[in-house]
Amino acid sequence: MQPRGIRALARALRRPHLLIAFALGSLLVGVTPWLGVASTGPAGHGPAPRPAPGALDQQTAKLSPHHGVAPANAMEPTAPVLDRTGWTATASSEETVGENGRASNVLDGNTATIWHSKWTGAPAPLPHTITVDMHRTAVVSALVYQPRTDGANGRVGEYSISVSADGQNWGSPVATGTLADDAGAKTLGFAPQGARFVRLTAVTEAGKRGPWASAAELNLLGDPGTPAATVDLPRTGWTAAASDEETTGENGRAANVLDGDAATIWHSKWSGTPAPLPHSITVDMHRTTAVSALVYQPRNDGPNGRAGAYTITTSTDGTTFGAPVSAGNWRDDDTVKTATFTRTENARYVRLTVTGEAGNRGPWTSAAEIRLSGPASPAAHGSWDRITGFPLVPVATAVLPGDKLLAWSAYAVDRFGGSNGYTQTAILDLKTGKVTQRRIDNTGHDMFCPGIAMLADGRVLVTGGSNAEKASIYDPAADAWSATTSMNIARGYQAMTLLSTGEAFVLGGSWSGATGDRAGEVWSPDTRTWRSLPGVAAAPALTADPAGAYRADNHMWLHAASGGKVLQLGPSKQMNWITTGGNGSITSAGTRADSQDAMTGNAVAYDIGKLLTLGGSPAYEKSPATRRAYTVSIDGNQVQAARTGDMGYARAFGNSVVLPDGKVAVFGGQAYPVPFSDATSVLTPELWDPATGSFTPLATMAIPRNYHSVANLLPDGRIFSGGGGLCGDCATNHADGAVFTPPYLLNADGSPKPRPVITGGVPPQAAAGTSLTVAAEGPVASFVLMRAAAATHSTDNDQRRVPMVSTAAGTGTYTVSIPADKGVVLPGTYMLFALDAQGVPSTARFITVS
Repeated sequence: MQPRGIRALARALRRPHLLIAFALGSLLVGVTPWLGVASTGPAGHGPAPRPAPGALDQQTAKLSPHHGVAPANAMEPTAPVLDRTGWTATASSEETVGENGRASNVLDGNTATIWHSKWTGAPAPLPHTITVDMHRTAVVSALVYQPRTDGANGRVGEYSISVSADGQNWGSPVATGTLADDAGAKTLGFAPQGARFVRLTAVTEAGKRGPWASAAELNLLGDPGTPAATVDLPRTGWTAAASDEETTGENGRAANVLDGDAATIWHSKWSGTPAPLPHSITVDMHRTTAVSALVYQPRNDGPNGRAGAYTITTSTDGTTFGAPVSAGNWRDDDTVKTATFTRTENARYVRLTVTGEAGNRGPWTSAAEIRLSGPASPAAHGSWDRITGFPLVPVATAVLPGDKLLAWSAYAVDRFGGSNGYTQTAILDLKTGKVTQRRIDNTGHDMFCPGIAMLADGRVLVTGGSNAEKASIYDPAADAWSATTSMNIARGYQAMTLLSTGEAFVLGGSWSGATGDRAGEVWSPDTRTWRSLPGVAAAPALTADPAGAYRADNHMWLHAASGGKVLQLGPSKQMNWITTGGNGSITSAGTRADSQDAMTGNAVAYDIGKLLTLGGSPAYEKSPATRRAYTVSIDGNQVQAARTGDMGYARAFGNSVVLPDGKVAVFGGQAYPVPFSDATSVLTPELWDPATGSFTPLATMAIPRNYHSVANLLPDGRIFSGGGGLCGDCATNHADGAVFTPPYLLNADGSPKPRPVITGGVPPQAAAGTSLTVAAEGPVASFVLMRAAAATHSTDNDQRRVPMVSTAAGTGTYTVSIPADKGVVLPGTYMLFALDAQGVPSTARFITVS
């Protein structure tokens, strides 16, 4: 059939927003929100008061009345659409007989003309490629794919994206994924980098309609201000000099950009006769080093002097500066800006030249802080794999046996609202990188904003959310969803955990359903029914959120203990012991040391009876996040909390993952939490070491991970980090994820370290208290069980690390003991890792402990 012959079946085109999936927002990394501090300055020039926040923009997503809509900055991505002047496009195949389907049509600005692979005669087989040549090198961070608007045939399904400096050497793909089969524009993000050529490969046709590929338009996005795989360079010994500086009316010396104090600034001369633009400031590192990005922090006490148009150059001697390594225009706001270099430079001097004030308020330039970033060292900072695109925003995820990751969003792939009775799901095959999509209708359950518990038999129990009373079960063995009995209390944003009894416990969740205390209840796997716990009211576990109950009982941190008990250790500053027998009870377990309420922070069980809590903020949104972290230790009924080292960055809406070696990695979050916004994003992950109580930085993320993001430990010892957004036609939808390889797996050159290998002796199931005879190759020092876990809304109560007692039983064999206490090793599916003496883990074997 002629590919364009089914135009009558074309879907109604949604608003062709170019930036609905991956375009990256303004970034403010670890900066305290505006405090309204005034300073002096000349009339009409000193810092103006920060304007009051404007009303939130309405947008087209259908949202719950209890759920904030996307703020204005979520609708305006900072990654610019690159100018296509002079660009050309070529394709592996194009139709020129039956229609004008030439590759050049993707650059003509007309969505009615398309590129189409050859379909007359013998159609060219998949895959098909189309390559854009910009005829100049620029920092690129995303490809925007607009499908044809007059029919479905040729829509790209599975895809990969590659970049090249010369059109000959392409390397590994920078992004892969699967696209939803609809006519909406798709923004396919990847780590920002300098390139001249960008290639889209269509591996499959989205609807499997034939061996075709097509596109109406292709655009590329520039530097979003998120450097890839970099770390801040230490500023010890650095100096700064400027073309001019204000020393009369204020202390506006250049040196202030290196003092670590955002309240002190460099300012161009403004007293008397102001120095005209351009203004430059040069950082001398006093040593030659590799540098790949400059981070510019505007003054936080007013708008005057914010850098707008800029260029960045480098030098080895301070005299000869080469061609710009970065150039562009920064937005007129107070967020931290990052300029990614088109190439890494070995330099001693880095010069920022500002040719325009962002708001055109006058001939001034200012800066609070300037930092430089260099390439990350894999052995110290880890590394990121390519971006994997999903056909939905992965708001909730669960790790499954068979190297699979289950993900879901809501009734729609990019928005939520209402009670529609179905859910968009996807499964990522961790071995192949392929993502498959499926809409789940049979349970009558929109599973957005749910509670999740991994059951004793390895199934996934999902409760409430948009369909607030519903409960559904996913069986990974059958790859099938089924409904179970509805809860007694309708809920959304509730917390869940499996109990040592094998039952599932739920508490809180006022986001959805009728008003009233969301007391606890328990689901029985034997009867598949819910038992109310009138003695477990949610009230003692509430935070003091100014928005009231519907925010105050959200996303509780629950840790199951022996005898069906549960420790609720946050986000309220008061901790509580909960019993689940009979009517149940809830009693105070004391406060979390000197912690305040920490909503949208999280807790991670890093050892037996030991947990780490990280970040959060006093209110669900629009209150400063904290850098603080606490340890919580359980000894019988005694609970002790203590402050450990602070994170380098304040974060709320972040995600944390415990590793097999007992360290904890934290990803993403915001310094000032605002749902759906990427402002104040923290792009530097950190790693906490229980031996020292300190955090160290990891390789920078390419894409912000804030509200509605997730992170999961994978069976190969790496970590999946993805999601964020789900706000409809907004720029902060991140329908993607990436896998992070922690430092413990990498040599200094980025090559993989040798790891132990479990070769046998791990049965599919084993009882608590039994011993296994495990065969393994390589130097093995210990074994650990890591519970297969599920994450949503920064919370993962299923995470649990259980070190095991083991002894050598012969050459290459070990006797490994599973703890007998089901409060230690909860029933369920675990990943069994072998570790060497340096903490390098094997790839795990799955085992269900009963």
